[in-house]
Amino acid sequence: MKDDVKNHPAWLEVLSEEDVHFIHRFVLASGSLKELAQQYGISYPTVRLRLDNLIAKIRLVEDPANRDPFRLLVRTLVVEGKVSPAVAREIIEKHEETADARRRQR
Repeated sequence: MKDDVKNHPAWLEVLSEEDVHFIHRFVLASGSLKELAQQYGISYPTVRLRLDNLIAKIRLVEDPANRDPFRLLVRTLVVEGKVSPAVAREIIEKHEETADARRRQR
């Protein structure tokens, strides 16, 4: 199998090294969240939340509304709990206003 960075799926770009490690352990545990919870020493609901966040990140990349890398980054930060949805909306709106103003100046 050729290890060519250009051939990996786009959704891998938004995943952290820790996310990829989680997916690796998830596969090796045959998809058992209960086993993963034991391996990590955390509760089942915590593992479930972690998986739900990974699913959300992957869906963000596949959503055509997030083709703009900036919008994708901000929404990924929301999924990771680093930025609130309200703040993310403000940031995206300001970014789009600025981009529109630049386009009008050209």
